[in-house]
Amino acid sequence: MNLYQSLGYLVLGSRLRRLSEGFLSEINRAYQNAGIDFDASWFPVFYLLSKNDNLSIKELSEQTEVSHPAASQLITNLKKRKLVTSVTCADDGRRQLVQLTDSGRELLQQILPMWDAVLSAMTELVNEDEACKELLPAIAALENAFRSVNLSERISNKLNIELHQVNKR
Repeated sequence: MNLYQSLGYLVLGSRLRRLSEGFLSEINRAYQNAGIDFDASWFPVFYLLSKNDNLSIKELSEQTEVSHPAASQLITNLKKRKLVTSVTCADDGRRQLVQLTDSGRELLQQILPMWDAVLSAMTELVNEDEACKELLPAIAALENAFRSVNLSERISNKLNIELHQVNKR
């Protein structure tokens, strides 16, 4: 058992980050091997824009569950690459609607088969080990638990109880 496995929940965030970074690195390598100039971190925006003609940055941030500044920064990066553009909303001049450019739509056509291949390869990989089949349901359950419980407050309460018990001794 390695250090991360032995420390359990104390390093949950680190393990998830390592797993995510490793996964995204492999996906980016697959794009690179296919000669496609695409970064896996762009996936949520491209996916949403493949299903919608345009979305506001607020809608993108809400649907991807990232902060508005993080969504705005990603859109700025994609604009610099000329993959998305924004237009003023006809109904509300304050809202900017993000949409794929012609270059973005061309890139989308290149990456759609990659998405199918990623899904197929991951399904195959997960099906090779029964324990892996529980990963996505377990992640969803943990996400729901984090939404319903204030973890930092729970930790503080545990700490206060332990400190109170130590002080009684």
